[in-house]
Amino acid sequence: MSPRIDDVMRLCCELSANQQVKTAVKHSGRGALTAGGLAFAGGLVGGPLGIAVGGAVGGLLGCWMTSGQFKPLPQVIMEMSPEQQKRLYEEIMVILASVKWTDVAQLTTLVVGNASLQQQVTAALLNYIHRELQAEVHYVD
Repeated sequence: MSPRIDDVMRLCCELSANQQVKTAVKHSGRGALTAGGLAFAGGLVGGPLGIAVGGAVGGLLGCWMTSGQFKPLPQVIMEMSPEQQKRLYEEIMVILASVKWTDVAQLTTLVVGNASLQQQVTAALLNYIHRELQAEVHYVD
């Protein structure tokens, strides 16, 4: 992989790690569907109390089904294929076109030191992850 692509991937990892972003790739919907489905079924069988019981059981089952599916965004970035990383690099470079750097430390310092640039790169990263990987993005407190 090109050193410049590697620099941008490391920048993206650093930005997402600083913001403690986690992703749920393709599995969050399944958990929500399970919770909603069991609440609906419980309502059909047991009325209002059945909705509560079905929702509780469905929520627990949905939680169990999706456990371990949330990954830190830096891990997701590093596990992307070279083609996916290249496409992300191209999108980020639209923002960084006028930025000159010699290594990843300098690039990170330049981007983190400029709030507008940091916000634009982070937004482009999150949009790419959501659009290309169908991932839901969550901020961890």
